[in-house]
Amino acid sequence: MKALFDNLSTEVSKMTTRMYSTSFSLGIQFLDRRIRNAVHSIYGFVRVADEIVDSFEGYDRGRLLDKFKDDTWYAISEGISVNPIINSFQHAVNQYRIDRDLIHLFFQSMEMDLKQARYDECMFRQYILGSAEVVGLMCLHVFTEGDSALYKDLKPYAMRLGAAFQKVNFLRDMKDDYQLLGRVYFPQLDLAAFTPQTKLRIEAEIEDDFDAALSGIRKLPPSSKAGVYLAYVYYRSLFSKIRRLPPQRILAGRVRISNGRKLTLMLNGLMEFKMKRV
Repeated sequence: MKALFDNLSTEVSKMTTRMYSTSFSLGIQFLDRRIRNAVHSIYGFVRVADEIVDSFEGYDRGRLLDKFKDDTWYAISEGISVNPIINSFQHAVNQYRIDRDLIHLFFQSMEMDLKQARYDECMFRQYILGSAEVVGLMCLHVFTEGDSALYKDLKPYAMRLGAAFQKVNFLRDMKDDYQLLGRVYFPQLDLAAFTPQTKLRIEAEIEDDFDAALSGIRKLPPSSKAGVYLAYVYYRSLFSKIRRLPPQRILAGRVRISNGRKLTLMLNGLMEFKMKRV
């Protein structure tokens, strides 16, 4: 009867994805059916860890993260967890042989969120690696389905795409990250002097990440290319909206794209994909 609980675990991960990210949820629907569950499992796992360090005010977040981490390693070793999110994740890790070092790096970045408020260049790169680039590599393990040569070839592109997504998130959430969580991720950034020139410098770096990532998306297997491209389209559109806004608007509140607009972007992106423009 464990299969019934495994199915429940997968459904919990799917529900987590839908509730926290309509854009990723839509994109996952365009992955091949056989790999969707694993990607839902990865997203659900990293989302819960992120919630522990971001949202559980009034609780011992360090202790909760340690428990979540210990339960994760036990589950990967034993092939089971009574926590549905972790159970779903361990199944993906073991099925697709996801590198354990990626999980270690991910937890290191989550631990940084418990204690770091401002980041220098080294800390920033370390945080991006563990919070975003390795998540892209976890998904790449799924997308390449055991093809080690293809994984090695696409690895730098997956890292650049994860970095681009995370940096866009930093710009989008800059107000809440600072006012609610006391965090300033971009190194040496003084929010009191967040000038158009500083914003342009950050945006140029993100643009380079996106350009590099697109080259890798074109090399993905057919089973994953459409879904990843649609996520790229959404984030590129969000980035374009942010670029049109002055720094003061970024600091005033979260930049959003409506669900209706997201759906339009996805449909347009799918049309481009089907017309072989990607």
